[in-house]
Amino acid sequence: MICSKKLSKFKNIRHAFFNANGGKSKGIYKSLNCGPGSKDKPNFVKKNLEIVKKKIGKTPNNIFLLHQIHSSRIIYIHKNYKFSKQRPKADAIITNQKKLPIAVLTADCAPLLLFDDEKKIIAAIHAGWKGAYKGIINKVIKFMKKKGCMTKNITAAIGPTISFKNYEIKEDFKSKFLKKNQNNKVFFKNSKGKMYFNLSKYILKELKDNKIRNIDIINKDTFNVNNNFFSARRALSLSQNDYGRNISIIMIN
Repeated sequence: MICSKKLSKFKNIRHAFFNANGGKSKGIYKSLNCGPGSKDKPNFVKKNLEIVKKKIGKTPNNIFLLHQIHSSRIIYIHKNYKFSKQRPKADAIITNQKKLPIAVLTADCAPLLLFDDEKKIIAAIHAGWKGAYKGIINKVIKFMKKKGCMTKNITAAIGPTISFKNYEIKEDFKSKFLKKNQNNKVFFKNSKGKMYFNLSKYILKELKDNKIRNIDIINKDTFNVNNNFFSARRALSLSQNDYGRNISIIMIN
């Protein structure tokens, strides 16, 4: 588990970015697969989530997870929120509730954790290229501002994600971003006839455009097998039919 130095300064929250170490799953899911949407045995996933829960706090509620759909949809959990057995379809969670760990699952996409120390509001964002392109980061920050947050009080941590050198894309992908904004060309690079995209730098730009200045970047490439993160692209390159999910989590004490 990896922690952000900037978020770790706040003693009233707990957070962590977990890799594949320390769980119960076997085979391609070895070992801390936290993805209920994977084809792993549900009992193993459940046990893995319990391991994460114990590491994040002594008496937390169950970890709140989403059914992630690569959208810009957000969920706000307030004191009267009606919890359901079914995970809501969305890609970001915001809450001001204590002892409620909120988390996102990734396997190359970027996990993004936010905290406003004044208003005591946290957010967890699943920021793949689709969500980032659709403006999910902008939407979360706008919502937090509606709740009284000021950007100067928000600290953001961009978690482990696929690196620039391993994120190969096609020309139509680049065209989509350039059509949105020609300045987006800085996030692309041609090398030996292949095109690459810098997801973490794009997310950093989205944060800065929203006047967020307290930003931490965890420079860990999920594709690199030595870092022991689950990676959808690496699984595809190995002709595996599925992959585990890394969990990134934050909770107000």
